[in-house]
Amino acid sequence: MKKNPVKAALRDGQPQVGTWLSFGNVFACRLMARIGFPWLTLDIEHSPIDWSDAALCFGAIADAGCVPLARVPRGDHDHIKRVLDAGAHGIVVPMVNTVEEAKAAIAAAKYPPAGNRSVGGALHAMNFDATAGDYYKYANDNVLVVLQTESPEGVENAEEIYALPGVDAIFVGPNDLTFQMRGPDGQDPTPDELEAMLQRVLAAGKKTGTPVGLHVQTTEMVESRIAEGWQFIALASELKMMISKAQEFVSALNLKSGGDLARY
Repeated sequence: MKKNPVKAALRDGQPQVGTWLSFGNVFACRLMARIGFPWLTLDIEHSPIDWSDAALCFGAIADAGCVPLARVPRGDHDHIKRVLDAGAHGIVVPMVNTVEEAKAAIAAAKYPPAGNRSVGGALHAMNFDATAGDYYKYANDNVLVVLQTESPEGVENAEEIYALPGVDAIFVGPNDLTFQMRGPDGQDPTPDELEAMLQRVLAAGKKTGTPVGLHVQTTEMVESRIAEGWQFIALASELKMMISKAQEFVSALNLKSGGDLARY
C-alpha cells in the first residue's frame, strides 16, 4: 500500500504547499496533479461538485502521484465516509469550533477501534494501490485529517482541539475567520485584529506540536508564512490562477474587461 507522503512530511515538520480545486473537472484535475503540488484539495463545501465527479477527480489525482484531499461540506460522518470511500487520501473539515465536533470528525475518518468509520467500497484501496485488506489495515495511518479553525470560538478552543489524537494538521481560511469575527455592527475586524487571531492559531499549533496552515494568494506570502512556522499552506486555486492569468492578458492587450472578478 502506498504511504501518504504529505502526512509523513507534516509529521516531520516539512511545509507542504498545495492548492484548491473548484471546478471538479477531471481534465483540469489531471493537469493540476502534474504541475508539482504535493497535494490538491477538491472543494466540495463551496463548489457544485457531485459525488461521482469527485470520485473521478480523486482517481485522476492519485494516478498522477499527487495526494487527493477533499474539503467536505461539514464534519458529518456520512460526508467524511463518502469522500474517503470515493478515494480521497484525506479530509479538510470546515468550521470545527469545539472539541466535540473535532472528535466526531476524527472518529469518522478512522476505522475501529480508533474511530467508527464503516467498512466498504473499492475506490479507496485502488487509489492507494492496495488490496482491500491492506487498506483496512493501514488506512488509519495514512488518511490525513485536517481540521479548520474559522471562528473566535475555534481559536478559544484551539489548544484543546489541536492536542487531540488523530489531528494531523489545522487549516485557517482567513475569509471565513474575518466574517466570523465581525462585530454586531457588521464591520470586519481590522487587519491587525485578524493577524492577532492568526498568530494565536500559530502559537497553539507550536505549543501542541500540531502543524497549522492557512490559505494565501501569492508566492511571496507562502514564503513569509513558512518563515513564521506555518506548514500546511494552500496557494490560491485553479480558478484563481486561470482568472488571474487571463486578466493579465486582457490588461496587456488593453481589452475591455467583462466584469470585476477580483473576489475569485
